[in-house]
Amino acid sequence: MTRPVAVITETEELDPEPGLRLLSDAGFDARFVGSRDPEAIAAAAHDADALIVGYARVDAALLGRLPKVRMIATMSAGYDMIDTDEAARRGMWVSNLPDSATEDVAVHALAQALALTRRLPQADAVVRGGGWSNDFPELPRRVSELTLGLVGFGRIARTLAHIAAPLFGRVLAHDPHATDWPDGVERADLDKLLTEADVLSLHTPSTPQTRGMVNGPLLARMRPGSILVNASRGDLIDPGAVLEALDSGHLAGAALDVFPVEPPAADDPLRGHPRLLLSPHSAFLSDASLRAYATGPAHNVIAWWNTGRPKTPVVVPDGATTSAPRTAGTQGALA
Repeated sequence: MTRPVAVITETEELDPEPGLRLLSDAGFDARFVGSRDPEAIAAAAHDADALIVGYARVDAALLGRLPKVRMIATMSAGYDMIDTDEAARRGMWVSNLPDSATEDVAVHALAQALALTRRLPQADAVVRGGGWSNDFPELPRRVSELTLGLVGFGRIARTLAHIAAPLFGRVLAHDPHATDWPDGVERADLDKLLTEADVLSLHTPSTPQTRGMVNGPLLARMRPGSILVNASRGDLIDPGAVLEALDSGHLAGAALDVFPVEPPAADDPLRGHPRLLLSPHSAFLSDASLRAYATGPAHNVIAWWNTGRPKTPVVVPDGATTSAPRTAGTQGALA
């Protein structure tokens, strides 16, 4: 009997071996491409039943070259690298990993917000430059007197709200798709969120409605002296508009873990701005999350093969037996 075929495109910093071993032990012919190149993927996966994707773009053209694939599993919570409309049209399942790094990203965003609020990058620079407290350029603000605003209220934002609520005076959130609203978080429309939040943290997926949403007009509506945190998707922001708001002082600071182009060029102005706190798309990183990212997609593929559905679907074929909607992901907090 011919074994089912599962192909992992690429894993970036992850070791593919745990996933390959799980698939092989479950009876799959498990292959690793090690490339985002569509030619290499098409060659390795021409007879594949399932595809596991890191950051490789899986568009209609590539799907047209993979006639047997009926299951695509991403190695992340995000799945914007997949043409989900085309996958649905072809009757494919698509799954993601919605909870593998929820705690890690929420803690990272909170750490960025607190570091900027307490002016830690400036304090570090003062000491390294030979100065002391009387040389401190700006006074920190008391966190309990500040309002945290969340754009999007999915798993990560909810975790952030839970751990940040004891620290901040108020927590506001905007997400028209959210229905279950916990105590201690005020539901707000976008105008209220922008005008009342001292720290604005982005937690919405990249969609046509949200790409570039943090532009000049939106930033102008934010409270003067506020802070922006983005550990979600790099293309949510207009970099030029953010830099202009930082230069003018309208934004007191911004923290970016994700960028429109990754990695940014060596001479990208984002790399050198003194009011920016940067990290290299590492909010998701921890020993626990790396284990989950390496094995979670394989578990989705194995569950699909054995039971007819993956553990965490985001695209469900028409006629499949499931209570989940056909496209199960939120379509953006600004819709």
